[in-house]
Amino acid sequence: MSETLALTTTELATITAFAGLPDDVLDWLLAHGEQRVLADGGSVAQPGDPAEYLMAVLKGGIQFYLVQNGTREPRFRVEKGQVSGVLPYSRLRIISGLGAAVGETVLYLLHRNHFPALEQISPELIQRLVALMSDRARDEARGQERDDKLRALGKLSAGLAHELNNPAAAIARAAQALAERAAAKPQLLRELIDQCPDPAALCAFTALAVPLAEHATPQPHLSPLQRSEQEDALADWLAGQGVANGYRLAPGLLETGLTEELLATAAQVLPVAARPAAFAWLESQQGTLQLIRDVQEAGSRISKLVADVKTYSHMDRAGGFELLDVAAGLDSTLNMLGFELRQKNVRLTRDFAPGLPQIRGQVSSLNQVWTNLIDNAVDALPAQGGELTLRTRQEGDFVRVFLIDNGAGIPADVLPHIFEPFYTTKQAGAGSGLGLDIAQRIIRQHDGRLEVSSWPGHTEFCAWLPVAAPLA
Repeated sequence: MSETLALTTTELATITAFAGLPDDVLDWLLAHGEQRVLADGGSVAQPGDPAEYLMAVLKGGIQFYLVQNGTREPRFRVEKGQVSGVLPYSRLRIISGLGAAVGETVLYLLHRNHFPALEQISPELIQRLVALMSDRARDEARGQERDDKLRALGKLSAGLAHELNNPAAAIARAAQALAERAAAKPQLLRELIDQCPDPAALCAFTALAVPLAEHATPQPHLSPLQRSEQEDALADWLAGQGVANGYRLAPGLLETGLTEELLATAAQVLPVAARPAAFAWLESQQGTLQLIRDVQEAGSRISKLVADVKTYSHMDRAGGFELLDVAAGLDSTLNMLGFELRQKNVRLTRDFAPGLPQIRGQVSSLNQVWTNLIDNAVDALPAQGGELTLRTRQEGDFVRVFLIDNGAGIPADVLPHIFEPFYTTKQAGAGSGLGLDIAQRIIRQHDGRLEVSSWPGHTEFCAWLPVAAPLA
């Protein structure tokens, strides 16, 4: 509730921004302001309220919250002696957060309609309040930038975890299968020796294992019906060679590329009685080699992902400017966002000009730009997927990087504001409106510029980056 001021100039001077002001200025503040007293938890501001008052805390405090999805997230607190609310020259018109009193709270309020008169009464106080507003805006921008980076990091981490999970799971499955095959090896070898007592025949057969592995090629992609027909045919052929459990060996033999023709070559050097044990041993041997290749391939995939993380984060180098290959940075960013692109069925086109000259820059900063632009483009594409094109070209002394999507486009009334800080068309909590502002500032730090053009079905961002000057 609001009350007639029962304050003194001494009490008002306890506000840091008002300290040391002349008595006539404090008297003017008392005459034109009002007092508000609130119980603990009382409402100071609600989302959607008009932003009308400068608020100075004389007792207690104010806790501000961000309200989204029905939950309250603490943002910042205003303590005794501090000023909040609307400040001179502020463009704030609508309150977006929730403010609640902390303990019994006493506030001094000054309506924004009095700011022009205050500027005439005390230019010094106006300067203090404007400086306070600048500090507040800078802190807010830093906080939002940090939140944007954490949000992007969370998204990248989730994608990276998914990318790592597949090869890690493949290695675990292959290791289990290798353990089972290793345990069965001695028995298979014993049966082969028992059934093939002729050393010459045994040596001839085992000598064929290496060339068979070299000539065997994995089966191409087949439909379930085609694969079933091939397995049945090979099982019948194995049965003709005296192999009772040919239907169990056929899938593994075919999987590693051992066809009837290759197996017939091996059968020629063996007595008929030895063929069941020989083919069982061969299936185990080839399966083991295939599992080893699977482990190597999965390990290579993990190594590639780690290399992409190092390239993307720049964590293995200093943070200064250096010669960079633009295409390498774009590739590492796309690889980091691969899961997100696949989730939305995005059709990706890499159109990188060959022989592009290097630029001089910070790879981690530029990768943040590419991440913001790609992430925005993916958000703009329809749920069933769309097209995303990354293109590089040289034009004079600049390398141009284009990022083009075929989403709905940016409305004409939004386009002029697209690089303004805190301007966003996303739903509350989905973005801070700083991503493109950060991207623009990074490109400018590289002596370049960032442009955008858009119409329905086509949005194009273009970053101009100067070619690195040759060293003297």
